[in-house]
Amino acid sequence: MSPRPQPGREYVLTLSCPDSAGLVHAVSGFLVRNSGNILESQQFDDRLQGRFFMRVHFDVSDPNADLEKLRYRFGPVAQAYGISWTLSEAATPTRTLIMVSKFGHCLNDLLFRRRTGALNIEIPAIVSNHRDFEGLAETYGIPFHHVPVTRDTKPEAEARLLELVRELDIDLVVLARYMQILSDDLCKELEGRAINIHHSFLPSFKGARPYEQAYRRGVKLVGATAHYVTPDLDEGQIIEQDVVRVDHSLDPGDLVTVGRDVEAQVLAHAVKWHSESRVMVDGNRTVVFR
Repeated sequence: MSPRPQPGREYVLTLSCPDSAGLVHAVSGFLVRNSGNILESQQFDDRLQGRFFMRVHFDVSDPNADLEKLRYRFGPVAQAYGISWTLSEAATPTRTLIMVSKFGHCLNDLLFRRRTGALNIEIPAIVSNHRDFEGLAETYGIPFHHVPVTRDTKPEAEARLLELVRELDIDLVVLARYMQILSDDLCKELEGRAINIHHSFLPSFKGARPYEQAYRRGVKLVGATAHYVTPDLDEGQIIEQDVVRVDHSLDPGDLVTVGRDVEAQVLAHAVKWHSESRVMVDGNRTVVFR
C-alpha cells in the first residue's frame, strides 16, 4: 500500500475544458510558479467531443502555498482556457454516507476497507430502511439512522436523507444495495455525488430474485456495474464494471455468492476512484484515471 498523502502538503487538481494548444504548459507553469512538484499526472483528449481532461497529483515545498492560495492563483489560468476544475488536499478523506437495505455484503466490505485504510473515506452515518445492520454499524462505532420508507412516507424519508447530507457535510452518498428507487428530485440534488451498484446480466433480469432467473436461463457470466445515480433508473454514467465466468455446476445459491463478491469489489473500486478524484464525467460516459 502506498503511503498516505501528507495533510496540507499534497494536492489533486482535476480539470476539463475545450481542447486547445498550451493547456499542459499552462498547468505545469502554474505548478512551477507555486513550488509544485508533480507526483502523478494523467490526461485524456476526447477528440470526438473536443474536450480535454487532466488529473495532477502534486506536492508543494512553499509552506505558504496553502489550499486557498493555490485555488486563488489558479483562477486566472482557468478563466483563460475556460476550465472547469477542482483542487483539493489529497489527504482529506471523502465524507461518505452509506445507504443499505437487507443485503449487507457491500456495506460490510466498505466498512472493512475503511478500517484497514484501503479507502480514504470517512463515514459519519449509515442510513437504512431496515434495522438489520444496526448492530454492524455499532461494531464500527458509526451512527445508524433507521429511516423507514413506504409509498406514503417516501417524501419525508428523502427529506430526512437530505437533512443528514447537509448536517453532516456529506461529499458522497453510496447506495450499497439500497433497495429503494430515489425520486427524480433527489437524484438531481445528489448529481455527481451518489453511486449505485447493481448486478449485470445478459440478458438483463429485472425484479425479484435475479440470480434464480439467471440460473434458469443458464447464464455464463455474472457481473456488476457501479454508476452514478441519475433520474434515469440504472442508466447513470458507468464508473466500473466486472464479470466472473460461471457454468452449469453452480446452483442459484452459488450464483448469489459469486455475484455478491463481484458487486462488493466493483463498488469498492468506484468509491476509491471517486474519493481520489479519479473520475470525471464526460457527457453520458466517465473518464477514469486509474
